[in-house]
Formats: sequence, structure tokens, C-alpha cells
Amino acid sequence: MIIENVGLAFGEILNVTTLMLMLVGVAAGLIAGAIPGFTIAMAVVLTLPFTFSMPATQGLATMIAVLVGGLSGGLMAGILTGIPGTPSSVATTFDGFPMARGGKPGLALGLGVWSSFFGGIISAVLLVTLAPQLAKVGLEFQPWDFFMLVMFALTITASLSGKHLIKGLIAGALGLFVRTVGEDEAVGMPRFDFGSEMLLSGFDFIAVLIGLFAFSQLLNDVRDPVLARKSLSEKGTIQARIEHWAAVKEIMGRKLLLLRSSLIGTFTGILPGAGGSVANILAYDQARKASKEPERFGKGTPEGIIAPESSNNATEGGALIILMALGIPGDVTAAVMLGALLIHDIIPSPTFIAEEPVLAYSIFISFFLANFIMLGMQSGMLRVFILVTKIRMYMLASVILGFCGIGVFALNNVDTDLWTLLWFGILGFIMRHFGFPLAPMILGVVLGNYAELNLSRAMAITTDISPFFTRPWSLFFMIIAVFSAMFPWFQAVRGKSKWTLFYLPAACFALTLPLAMMAVQNDSLPRGVIAVIVAAFGAYTLWKRAKGGWKLDAYDGHDLKEG
Repeated sequence: MIIENVGLAFGEILNVTTLMLMLVGVAAGLIAGAIPGFTIAMAVVLTLPFTFSMPATQGLATMIAVLVGGLSGGLMAGILTGIPGTPSSVATTFDGFPMARGGKPGLALGLGVWSSFFGGIISAVLLVTLAPQLAKVGLEFQPWDFFMLVMFALTITASLSGKHLIKGLIAGALGLFVRTVGEDEAVGMPRFDFGSEMLLSGFDFIAVLIGLFAFSQLLNDVRDPVLARKSLSEKGTIQARIEHWAAVKEIMGRKLLLLRSSLIGTFTGILPGAGGSVANILAYDQARKASKEPERFGKGTPEGIIAPESSNNATEGGALIILMALGIPGDVTAAVMLGALLIHDIIPSPTFIAEEPVLAYSIFISFFLANFIMLGMQSGMLRVFILVTKIRMYMLASVILGFCGIGVFALNNVDTDLWTLLWFGILGFIMRHFGFPLAPMILGVVLGNYAELNLSRAMAITTDISPFFTRPWSLFFMIIAVFSAMFPWFQAVRGKSKWTLFYLPAACFALTLPLAMMAVQNDSLPRGVIAVIVAAFGAYTLWKRAKGGWKLDAYDGHDLKEG
């Protein structure tokens, strides 16, 4: 049966139309990722309206191609101009630009391209192997568990806002509120419509996404008249030759670094809302700490390019794992893909791979294939990027805004969606200005209905709220949500306050309870073993710190600046 489904999936992907669309998608993603301000999420969002008339398999393959191209495109601008094309390429600039400025732009580009390719392939392998297994676990989920999973997703997204935790939580709550406007799907009652027909129909969430992410970014890019009149070619030295063989030799000499960074990226992608920007910085930081020559970082060392680029490309494999297994988008781009599936009346859930095997395997194949296409097209698109660098930013912004408007209007052919684009674009611009992160609000908008529907189902089964605390998975996600919400405070006083010494052991002991409950209820020996290991690790950590006299410098005093 599996072989038959895989064969059908190959048939869906390996046809001329789909392959041509993937080629165009990778090319568009490479250029979009290379243009500072034009984020990967923006490129995927703008691609979505063009996929409405396509079969689900073809549309998702095109979007995955844009996504993979965008992840690799950001390195071009970062290495050649010193301006990262996307937030997920920030750390690549730290060593990529110094290497290019030091006379090795071809090697720097080669390291970035091949690291992206290997990172994508490693995460694709993990996607194929882990998603089905995680989906089997997801079959145990009930409405209480799904609701708490969404709360965890929103909490961890907000916690990644660092010192802006409160702003992140407000943004997430605002996203949930936006999804309550209109008719209640559970009972059909109007809410927050204020007698307006426009509000009664609710906000189209794709128009909201494009407004919040794309339009607000464009407003931000052109608000400075001086910078808006400049082109990228004024900011760096451009060269269009990639040294492939030399780059592969460098990477093959650092296999452990490549694997570790790819695993960091995949794991970060699984965390809802983390995304490539977090993985990029985290992998760079770990590479520097593990290096025998950390002083070379920031001066053009190959490790400083391999680590962040392999990590940010691996991120999307992790985001697709959690999307396909549990129906929770790992980041904004996965949220857009969730929207594409919903438009085709396909709802990702733990049963998704079993119920839609051909589509699931098509996603696996598309992700693999897009990485190979990216590798082949990077050199050619680099030359196109050089031409794009000569265009002034305000001209680029005008063209992109035009595509935004066309894409939004094409959703339902109503001008209401254009007004939604405008007002949420202005809201996104204001939020950016005052330091409110947009990722929690995006997830709130996408997952709002999902959370409300599962809460309604839970309350319909019983009005008793105890299952939220007594069901193992619900308790598991609630505990993680609490500790992730505390994480910014922990990080802020790490090495300064003694309570931080108990943070990790307390988290381990707390998680032992739901893991033990799962082992007992499901008669699962592996989960029992995991519970024992987690508890033992917490006890060992506590013992180690007690042996050290509860000294802060023995645990957190070093590398505080980086942490």
C-alpha cells in the first residue's frame, strides 16, 4: 500500500506542469529571499492566491519550492552586500560578508549554497521518518489536549519575543480576538459585528496575513525617503561566480558541525513560532562555543557560514513535521500552507497522513526535489539578483504592493478583502513601530478557530474543567507552556539570582508526572523509561549544583552575554 501511494505521489509531482511550477517557484523564492525586506513568509503568502485553481498537490509543491528557494536566497544579499535578505540569514552575514570582502565571495557563496542544500536534505529525511511516528502519538489527542497544544504554541511563540514577553502575549491574544469577529461556527451566533455586514462575515485570514506581514513590511521599508531611493548595488561588491568544489571540500571536513546545526534547525522548526531566524542565531552561537578557535568567528571563518545556513534550511523540515503530524504550523510559512490545505477542504491532523497518503508523500517528495532544484538554479539566479540590485527600493515596494492587492482580491473577488489588507497592514506597521512581535498574532489568527472549536467540543462533552489538568497530554502541554512563559525572566536573571538554579530541575520533575501518567494509561514501557530518564536528569542536575555549593558562577556565570 505504501509503495502504491508513493508511486502515485511521484506521478503527481513528476509531471511537466508541476515541475515547471516548481522551477518558477524556486527561482521566485531565491530572488524574493535575496531582497532585504521581502521576507520568505511574504513570498509564500503572495504565492497562495495563484494556487487556488491548482490541485492541492500541485499548489503545495509550488509553495514548498518558493519556501526552499527563499531560505537559500537570503544568503546572497547577506554575503555580497552585508544586508541579510531575510531574518533567517542574519547570522550568515557575520562571517559571509567579511569573507566576501576579504576576496573570497565565490567560496562564501558556495559554502552558503551547499550548506543550505545539505541542511534541507537532512531535515527532509527527518520529515519522512518522524512525521508518521509523531502522527501516531497524535491519535491519542482529545479536544482538551488540542486546545492546550494551541495555548502552548502561542505561549512559546510569545516567549521567543525575549524581553517583550508581555507584548508577545498581547499580540497572540489580539490574533485570537480577530478570529472571533463574525459568526460563531459552533452555534451560528454573530459576534462583534456591531451591525456591520462586513464584520458579520469575519476577516479572511489570508487577507489578514498579507496585510500584517507583507503590507506592513513595505510601509516600514519606504518610510525613510533617503533609504527608499537607494538600491542594493550601492551597498556592496557584487560577484556572480560560485566556487562549488572548494565549498564542498570545506563542508565535508566539518561533517559533525553540519549534522549538529541541521538537527538544531529541525528541532527549532518543530517548536511553534520559532522559525529560521532563531535557528540561524542558535546554530551560529553553538558553533562558536564548540569551536577550537572561537576568535576567528566574525572574521570570515567557514564554520560561521556552514552552521547558520544548514540550520535555517533544516528549520522548515521541522515545521512541516509538526504541521503534518498534529496540524499545528511550526512557523508563519507553515501557517500559510495550513491555509492552502484548508482552502482545499483538507484539515491537517494526526490522521492526515493516513487519510491523505498521496498528498502527504507528495509533500515529502516536493521538499526533497525543491532542494535539488535550488542547488541547480542558484548560480543562474545570482545573475538575476545582480540586476535586481540596481532597482530602487521604492520601485520594488510598488511592484510588490501591486501583487499584494491582486492576490488578495483574487481570493473572493470582493473589495472587502482589500480593506482588510489596508487596515491590518496599518495595524502591523504600528505594531512593528512599538515593538510588538507579529508572529504570535499570526499564529493567533491561524489557530483561533482551531482552539475555539476544540474548546467548544470539550465543553460539550463535559462542563468539568478537570480534564485539562488530569489528561496526560493536556497537562504535559500546560507545564511546558508555563515554563516557556517563565523562560524570558529566567534568561534575564540567569547567573544573578539563585532561583534560576532550580529552573531546569523543576521543569524535569514537573514533566515526569504527565510522562508517568502516559506510561500507566497506555501501558507503554518506552514512556515509562523516558519518565525515569527525565526525573534522573533533574535529580542529577540538582545534585551537581548542590555539590558545587549553589554557586551561580558554576552554572550560569559564564557566557551570560551570549545567553
